[in-house]
Amino acid sequence: MYFTVTPSSVRDAALSVPGDKSISHRALLLGGIATGRTEVSGFLAGEDCLATLAAMHSLGVQVERRGSTELSIDGVGLHGLRAPADELDLGNSGTAMRLIAGLLCGQEFNSVLVGDHSLTARPMGRIIRPLTSMGASIQSDDEKPPLRITGQGRLDAIDYPLPVASAQVKSAVLLAGLYADGITSVTEPAVTRDHTERMLVSMGVRVLVDGSQISLAGGQELIGCDVQVPGDLSSAAFVILAGLLARNAELVVENVGINPTRTGVIDILLTMGANLTIENRRSLGEEPVADIRVRSSELRGIEVDPALVSLAIDEFPVLFVAAAAASGATVFSDIGELRVKESDRIAAMANALRALGIKIEESPDGAIVHGGRFAGGEIDSHGDHRVAMSMAVAATIASGPVNVRDVEAVDTSFPGFSRAMNSIGGDVEVIKDTAQ
Repeated sequence: MYFTVTPSSVRDAALSVPGDKSISHRALLLGGIATGRTEVSGFLAGEDCLATLAAMHSLGVQVERRGSTELSIDGVGLHGLRAPADELDLGNSGTAMRLIAGLLCGQEFNSVLVGDHSLTARPMGRIIRPLTSMGASIQSDDEKPPLRITGQGRLDAIDYPLPVASAQVKSAVLLAGLYADGITSVTEPAVTRDHTERMLVSMGVRVLVDGSQISLAGGQELIGCDVQVPGDLSSAAFVILAGLLARNAELVVENVGINPTRTGVIDILLTMGANLTIENRRSLGEEPVADIRVRSSELRGIEVDPALVSLAIDEFPVLFVAAAAASGATVFSDIGELRVKESDRIAAMANALRALGIKIEESPDGAIVHGGRFAGGEIDSHGDHRVAMSMAVAATIASGPVNVRDVEAVDTSFPGFSRAMNSIGGDVEVIKDTAQ
């Protein structure tokens, strides 16, 4: 399947984006081990989150879907999960695999976590090492999936300094810490998204935050609660980019999560000259939300502050396109983490931008993007949903049509992406590739 994008005129509009993927995953996991019922609204019914839902069902958690975005989760309590009858297939979701691994290490039963071809190639050593130090037994093939977990029943608490800023590793260790004797602590080298900590608190768990250290005691009971999932800022970033690149448009993206551990993309775009304002600030439970108003802007190249990298780790494909449309050069550094995402995102974006006539220089952990004009052409997204969507937005201001190939994975995070783009004046056609 591929997108054919014709140069188009994005117009004034107000819209919302699907629910936050990170929060949707965590609602299923934490709701599943809570006592009582957790009611979820705004759930992201994308393929990644549906894989987590299926896994929790296989572990004995009853989840009732009422419409596409509402769930009722009947939690089984901290020790109520049951052995799955088969392997747990987590599809393309690295978040699901890493967090569920943390959850399952302290169970009495054995389990096997598998995924698709892309997930099987992704490194899992960053969770295997700390979880093993807690007493977990995890076998893998060169620290890559499948992960074969032998249930230990009880783990030992650790004080773990994260070698690399990663919310997924932090969350895996904290989830395992619920099953550990003592107090488990994680110290971050840089701030990462804190959705796990916020949701644990909303379910009655005492989480201590002391500077960059996050701690919790094992054995605490979670109590089911209502979870309202805001719109995903990572998805909103594509719409924001479309508005910034347009000639004369004003867009309002409504009800978007603006958790301060996620807003690096906004800070970077503002530094590049984006005309962007945050309005109607409010809260959904523990999560801050707002409406984001964006107007067409003349962007300029900058040297991106490395301190913002962990706050924008999923949005760098968007930022690469913004840099390519800006005047001057934009320097990205300390982004080597992008090389072990769904694709090598530095290489994938560099190749995609070059295919449309943009000059870009790669380094092992960074890139320099020189602003220019997008030509028409053919792009391989390498099956990476964020690469595919970023380049589809770039194509709206190209000099000719652009084909973006291998876009099936877009539904993992932004089901209805093409409809959303077309609703604001984009011209994104989804074509089934009969040759595949």
